[in-house]
Amino acid sequence: MFGEHSMVTFRMRDGTGSVDLRYLVEDVDRHGNVRIYVRRKGLKKVRLRETPGTAAFLEEYRNALAGQIIGAETEREGRGSFRGLCRLYFASTAFTSKDVSTQSWRRRALDSICEKHGHKPVALMRAKHVRSIRDERKDAPSAGNHRLKAMRAMFKWAIEEDHVELDPTLGVQSIKYASAGHHSWELEEVERYEASFPVGTKARLALDILLYTACRREDVVRLGPQHVRGGRIRYRQAKNEHRNPVDIDIPVHPDLQRSLGAMPHEHLTFMTTEFGKAFTANGFGNKFKDWCRQAGLAHCSAHGLRKAAAARLAERGATVYEIMAITGHQSFEEVERYTRAAQRKKLADSGMAKLKG
Repeated sequence: MFGEHSMVTFRMRDGTGSVDLRYLVEDVDRHGNVRIYVRRKGLKKVRLRETPGTAAFLEEYRNALAGQIIGAETEREGRGSFRGLCRLYFASTAFTSKDVSTQSWRRRALDSICEKHGHKPVALMRAKHVRSIRDERKDAPSAGNHRLKAMRAMFKWAIEEDHVELDPTLGVQSIKYASAGHHSWELEEVERYEASFPVGTKARLALDILLYTACRREDVVRLGPQHVRGGRIRYRQAKNEHRNPVDIDIPVHPDLQRSLGAMPHEHLTFMTTEFGKAFTANGFGNKFKDWCRQAGLAHCSAHGLRKAAAARLAERGATVYEIMAITGHQSFEEVERYTRAAQRKKLADSGMAKLKG
């Protein structure tokens, strides 16, 4: 093991000789991987990720040392570091006024950036640094784009509050990539899930709520008996509830009514954990994923049922406005995608029928 006061010699792989480096420590993670850090007394460790003995490793080591010096100053200043700016943002009305799901993903994205860059001074941050932070997750483009969106929101607030003079996210583009999004359930998959979990089980109730209300998982965990009156379900969607609230008022589908009637409801939420507590949105999503795996549907998810419900409505001739009244969408763009797909299917059927004739 390296010690922070000892000198460590690395032989350069390009044959240029050896270098002696100080302030290095190492540890081993739970998978047996050796991790190397720069650490000086009183400062936080900075992990080195390049291969030891390479020019890239040497440059990373020197940058880490320089960053620690600047980092010590910015930590004392508080607001001068990226982490300090994040703390101010998390405490601001601009952040706390967002719905819980938005707060959650923004905090996760910014916290992940702080793990490596939290000590760095925001005054020196430029677009090239934002692109580099975004591209650290190029293996998962959506995660990289979430990082960019979170930074963009934070710096927009920071400019307005005079915490920074320049917005380094300006001009930085999202990563372009092809994605089909969440898998939309097929009828056969719904039937397979139903066969695995009969009416009267919590897993079946979860499916029926998702399928017959087209709600999001953050709404599922808040729905309870108080939202069902006179054969209708009335609730306010969690998404954007503090900024642009959407109130839903839809009739209870007979299949959902049957599922609700088959289970006792002793809490203010239909979906509770085994300890009688309300699920969090992420906790419910993970639990529903487990139920899908048990049914042999590992590729299916809760959000895929929302897509399936919208697609079914479109296939059965529902108008864009009718679908929006059920799903709570506020723009035509996404809903029209479902109706266009349904229209293409119908046109293809009628076209093939003519070809047969």
